[in-house]
Amino acid sequence: MDLLNTNIVPIDAVITWVDGSTASHRHERAKYMAKVEDPLHENASNPHRWDNNDEILYCLQSIENFAPWTRKIWIVIDSELPNLTSLSEQLQVKVNFVFHRDIFDEFSAALPTFNSLTIESMIWKIEGLSEHFMYFNDDVFLSAPLLPTDVFEGSLPVLRGKWVDYSELLYLPEKREDPAKFNHFMQINAALLAGFDAKNLFASAHVVHPIRLSIMAELFDKYHATFLENIKYRFRDLRQFSPQSLHNHACIASEKAIVHTEDDYIHIVSGQGIGRPQIETLALLQKASSPENKFLCINDLPQLETVIPHAREWLRDVVGGFTVGAP
Repeated sequence: MDLLNTNIVPIDAVITWVDGSTASHRHERAKYMAKVEDPLHENASNPHRWDNNDEILYCLQSIENFAPWTRKIWIVIDSELPNLTSLSEQLQVKVNFVFHRDIFDEFSAALPTFNSLTIESMIWKIEGLSEHFMYFNDDVFLSAPLLPTDVFEGSLPVLRGKWVDYSELLYLPEKREDPAKFNHFMQINAALLAGFDAKNLFASAHVVHPIRLSIMAELFDKYHATFLENIKYRFRDLRQFSPQSLHNHACIASEKAIVHTEDDYIHIVSGQGIGRPQIETLALLQKASSPENKFLCINDLPQLETVIPHAREWLRDVVGGFTVGAP
């Protein structure tokens, strides 16, 4: 199958990225953290959230190798062009940079923001973005050849995740302080907004998210006040909702989505393998290297390297399309 000449709708890729190591970003972050009235959740204030460990290069490499049919790649950044000189040297892929101010437009009072949920609420406003697009966090990679139909079947987004019961979290206040449960609450809030119940919601996996621009625009109009509330937080807050989760639930409710039931993704969470036998993590990496696995998320690459010292070289081979086993 010729992926470059397949008769499909145009599909773009959008990646949100920040280099939190720059002096300007550290200064602005500290300044606005000092202005926050309520204590920040650990999930909102952990410096790891803004670390730059070259994940963006691996993400771009994976798109170049495994989804060459992608029409355009957009990287959403804060207020200054990043120093990615090595990017042009290492990759053939061309990218388009979009500043936060471009997508927030008349809502610029929310800037600067250090909150991925806030930014995700507005990425559909990129000028020139295709109706069908894939949303990547910069720690999400393709790990095997991807077909357009893996993310969109016609106009229908192909959703990955599982149906879960998160209702117990609503009655356990201590869980609200657990960084590992933060995303659960963001998905609960989105599901409730879309008319679903916490007992039966679709928990989106940590993969590439296929999104319809027109559906996000409709949701923005329908829940306008709620979106404006969502973007006012400069740092992550438990009162926010996950925009892609709202999109997914809205698509499911209107029968405009396909729920993918096969397990073709691996999520390596922060702290994976720490204090456990190394062989367990090696087995997970072996599974992630298999051709049946299309998506890979690594939440904390340096932390993984403390368990598997050659994890970065292994990742480079995976996204580069080389046949590899666990390091």
